[in-house]
Amino acid sequence: MTRAPYAADPFRHGGREFAVSRDGAEPGERRGPRSEFQRDRDRIVHSMSFRRLKSKTQVFIAPDGDHYRTRLTHSLEVAQIGRVLARALGLDEDLTEALCLAHDLGHPPFGHAGEDALSEALSPYGGFCHNAHALRTVMRLESPYPAHDGLNLTWDLLEGLAKHNGPVAEATWALAELDAAFSLALDTWPSLEAQIAAVADDIAYDNHDIDDGLRAGFLELDQLLALDFLADQWRAVERRFPHAPRDRLMRELVRDQIGLMVNDVLAHTRAQTSGIGSVAEVRGAGRQLAGFSPAMATQERVLKDFMYRELYYHPEQTAAAERARAVVAQLFAAYADDARLMPPEWQARLPAAHPERARVIADFIAGMSDRFAMQCFAQIFGERPVGLINV
Repeated sequence: MTRAPYAADPFRHGGREFAVSRDGAEPGERRGPRSEFQRDRDRIVHSMSFRRLKSKTQVFIAPDGDHYRTRLTHSLEVAQIGRVLARALGLDEDLTEALCLAHDLGHPPFGHAGEDALSEALSPYGGFCHNAHALRTVMRLESPYPAHDGLNLTWDLLEGLAKHNGPVAEATWALAELDAAFSLALDTWPSLEAQIAAVADDIAYDNHDIDDGLRAGFLELDQLLALDFLADQWRAVERRFPHAPRDRLMRELVRDQIGLMVNDVLAHTRAQTSGIGSVAEVRGAGRQLAGFSPAMATQERVLKDFMYRELYYHPEQTAAAERARAVVAQLFAAYADDARLMPPEWQARLPAAHPERARVIADFIAGMSDRFAMQCFAQIFGERPVGLINV
């Protein structure tokens, strides 16, 4: 594969927050012939925060069914799509994969319902944002190394996490603190690897959430076929496989739609990067270079609107989200009232005064899996939460 001139270079990365030796290894480390971006990826994969994603909500809260996606399987699927795009565009696959794997590390239990509860609880203290908390997680909370806090990832990885959706005009308290310690140039566009990670996330959840919604019975095929572009794809699938069972045809439909989106991103990004000769030019372009074409972006917005209306805001989903929000809110209130309910190691690090005290309580809750949050709730209140969806 030919490396594009605007690809991130692991030999010319932006450094790490904490000092490393000349050969790129941290003091005392000699752990294999990996590039710096490969080290980033491996540190993420080996982290406890990444492992906890296996029990965090993607679409359905604490699903019992083994076939439904969680934040972990979603992140793996995003990484697969991201690597395909990066390879075809001549970008650094390892940095792209690392960004894809890390992009959801800041999500609390119960997904956006849990985030809403923490945002409300922290409203007097600067609020809560899962994107900023992903940075806080990898830079301060996930700390396996003796010499420093955090995973000490490269600047390029951290910048991509901070800005994968574009420049940050107003940083939240968490991101502002981290940026002050290790500037991430929040006012510029990130690398193409970060931009590709963002669109890979869109492609994955736009289509895989359809698969989960159909499997759970929250979506029906006839609803999907009311969208003209999906109806066209369905008819093409039926023509190719006229005798195949419907469940296989639906999965083929999802695969076809992913392929269409991937090919659209490749064509549009190649056109947008014509004449771009370096990573610096990507950051200085003043606009997004990697993404959907205008026509596909319109279709994608229609699909998103449909998914919010028919799946994410389905009455059963909304009821479960409200209960999940209450669980997180009650946990926060309980820990704020009596810190002895927290594990000893968290009690030991709890500051005496707000806002820092409230923020550390939120750190503890945000790290919980769905199941651990329900377990903690049961231990404190003497009953398991009810009203959460189990599909």
